[in-house]
Amino acid sequence: THWKHGGIVGVFGYGGGVIGRYSDVPEQFPSIAHFHTLRVNQPNSKFYNTDYLRTLCDLWEYRGSGMLNMHGSTGDIIFLGTTTEQLEPVFYELGHVLQQDLGGSGSNLRTPSCCLGKARCEWACIDTQDMCYELTHFYQDELHR
Repeated sequence: THWKHGGIVGVFGYGGGVIGRYSDVPEQFPSIAHFHTLRVNQPNSKFYNTDYLRTLCDLWEYRGSGMLNMHGSTGDIIFLGTTTEQLEPVFYELGHVLQQDLGGSGSNLRTPSCCLGKARCEWACIDTQDMCYELTHFYQDELHR
């Protein structure tokens, strides 16, 4: 591939969620000279409604390449391809408008996820969604930073 991985790129005050991608041949492919990836934390049990998905797609169509990967190896929603200038606006809209956190890009604890639990299984013995929520908040400082 012709990608230089990593580099110093991110959003102010946050230590994860952005994977820097730079083309090593930007003169040949100027539209992808910067093609950064963002990991966005998935909602509990990966419950979505169409309005939420549409909002995510609209945001990424406007601020990025429009390409998404739903739940990559980290469990996060993968936003593929944006420029350095768009990172802060995307981060602001995710956090302040959509109340959504970035996922992780480091090697520490990955994003917890859970089954549907009581929402789908009437005989569930454990509230998996509550447990996932509590574990996420308890270990938040260890996640991907």
